[in-house]
Order: sequence, then structure tokens, then C-alpha cells
Amino acid sequence: MTRIETDILVVGGGIAGLATTAILAAEGHGTLCVDPGIADQDTPGDLRSTAILAPGLAALARAGVALDMVGAPLRVMRLIDAGGRDNAARETADFTATELGQPSFGLNVPNTAIRAALMDTLARLSTARLHAGRFAAITPRLDRALVRLDCGTTISARLVIAADGRGSAVRGALGIGCARTTYGQQALVFVLRCTLPHDGVSTEIHRTGGPFTLVPLPDRDGAPHMAVVWMEDGPEAARLAALDQVAFDMALNARALGVQGTLSRVGPLACWPISSQLAARFDGPRTALVAEAAHAMPPIGAQGLNTSLADIAVLRDLIAGADDPGAPAVLARYHRARWPDAALRVAGVDLLNRAAQTDIRPLRDLRRAGLALLHRTGPLRRLAMRRGLGTS
Repeated sequence: MTRIETDILVVGGGIAGLATTAILAAEGHGTLCVDPGIADQDTPGDLRSTAILAPGLAALARAGVALDMVGAPLRVMRLIDAGGRDNAARETADFTATELGQPSFGLNVPNTAIRAALMDTLARLSTARLHAGRFAAITPRLDRALVRLDCGTTISARLVIAADGRGSAVRGALGIGCARTTYGQQALVFVLRCTLPHDGVSTEIHRTGGPFTLVPLPDRDGAPHMAVVWMEDGPEAARLAALDQVAFDMALNARALGVQGTLSRVGPLACWPISSQLAARFDGPRTALVAEAAHAMPPIGAQGLNTSLADIAVLRDLIAGADDPGAPAVLARYHRARWPDAALRVAGVDLLNRAAQTDIRPLRDLRRAGLALLHRTGPLRRLAMRRGLGTS
């Protein structure tokens, strides 16, 4: 039976797990990341991109992860309410990064490019190791935890970090509860070509069924491209996904209100179920939960990965000042620092999603009034932008 010793073990080799490994290894901690598909960088089926806001970019840059050349700047976040009788914009609110003294809120980066940049960084870090294997069991001890993989390998670590997603096996093995909410929605995810330049403007349109979001991507072949997350109730999402290209593009252009000129889908379409969840605790014996093992939310307001990167940055700072990274006091401080913020963000995104999903006219009118009040009240507008960035 093989036994591996490490200071920190990260379970999960998705973007959050790789980012955790890079951020902690860059600080000098011996960090091992395990995942069954850890060496597989070929993920052509992942059409998603992720908006990484300034604090998350700073955490990654500190670890040497370079994304500037593969992302599109997000200079304006535009919200449009189209909840009236006609399918037309009736309230538009622009939230501009320069109002906070910044050139952009962050970058929108294809997930495949994020993963490639993380793998490049890990290859350069002598303190980082990758290991193919599936988590099977954990046995916390006084000074370490023993993690057994399905291949029989045992890993001894002072701290185990669960970054193994919404169905976290580590969280389940520790008996940590998790509250989950489903919305009956699907997200249609794809890339489109548009005839008007996006100029760094991310647009979120609210009517019914859920938000329709257009996010800038780097230009391709001299033409502007954008990533789309189109949230709809399940039956409508299934209907749209079954349309041929011509019919789909017609529905797409009707939903987009002409904000980017004429749109045409490029490449395939993926569908993802929408849900949110929150773990009862973010700490356990010798263990910290990060990212979707701890919290998950609908793709609204760029909160998902950015909340995860905030988890990792807080854990990084707590470990830096500790003799034992997995000590109960360190992990309790991590829970106290991160759980209230994540709970507030999960609740806030839940509220925004329900407001965007509704087809009840008085509630749609209330949504419009709330957007108008937020946008036209300078202190509230700036507070909302800082809060969205995670800097307030």
C-alpha cells in the first residue's frame, strides 16, 4: 500500500481545486491535489466562461497565474429590465468600473483557458504536486488526517481542503449537512458572434424565466464574440435547445433586444441545471470546505468563482500566521470569516434569481422600481458595486 505525506491535501481538480493548490503552493506550502482526471486538460465540451473580478485576479496573480492575455475586460455591468407588456427595455442601469476608480471590474475568461493557465503555473511550482485518484475515506487524527483513495493509496496531511464540488464526498464523509434549493431552471450556455462591438459591456436582461446574460469574450477572426448564459424554466429551455440553428438564432435575437446587433450562435449548446446550496459549516476535523463544496449559487452577478477565490484567499492568510494549518482554532476562524459572507451572497443571488424568474406583472414592476432606485441613488449604486466585487 502506497503512503504519501504532504502538508496540505486538496481534494478536487476542477478550477477551484487547481486554484487552491496554486495559491497555497505559491506561498511555500507543500500542496498535493488529487482528482481522478487530474491530468486531463482536454475539456472541449466545457463552453462556459467565468468572470473573475479584481480581488480574485489579484489572488491568482500573486500565485503567478497569468490571465490578462486570454480574457476580455469587463468595464460596464449593464442591467436591463424588459418585464413590461412588450418585449422591450423599459429600464436600463449601467454600473461602470471607472466610478470606483478602476479601469475594469475584472476579466471574462473561457474556462478552458483558466484551467490551462493554472496547470502551467502548477508545473512551475516545486511545492505543488498532482495525483490521479478518487477520494474514498478520511480519518482525522490529533495532528493529521489520513485520506484513503479508491486505489488504496493513503495520504497523510495536516490540512485537507475539500474542493470537490456540489456533491462533495469529503463533506459527506464528515457528516456536514448541506441545504439545497432547486429552481426548475436550466442554463443554456453557448458562444455567439455579434455585429456590434461589446466595448467591455456585460449585459443582463430580465424578463421572465431567469436572466439572459451576454458577457464579453476576446475577439475571434476579427469579429466580436460573447459568452451567453440564458436561464429559462425547464420546459422552455428544452424547447429552445431542440430548435434548429435558424430558429434558435431567431429566438436568440428576440430575447437579446438588439443590444449587440445581429447575433448568431457559434458552435454547440450546453444545458446546466440551476440550483443553490450552502453547507452547515465550512470546517471539520482537519478539514476546510471551499468553493462549491461549501456554497453554490445560480450564475448571476459573477458571484460563483469569485466567492470561491475569496474562500481561498482567507484560508491562505490564516494559514500564513499559523504553526499548524489544520489546527481547530485556525479552521474555526476560517468558518467565522467565510460562512456569513457566503450565506449572504447565496441568499442575495437566490432573491435576484427569483425576481428575474417571475412572470407575475406586479412583481416585475417592483423589480423595475428597485433597479431604478438602486441605479439613480449614487451611494447605493457604489455600495452595490463594491459589495459585488467583495471589497465592502
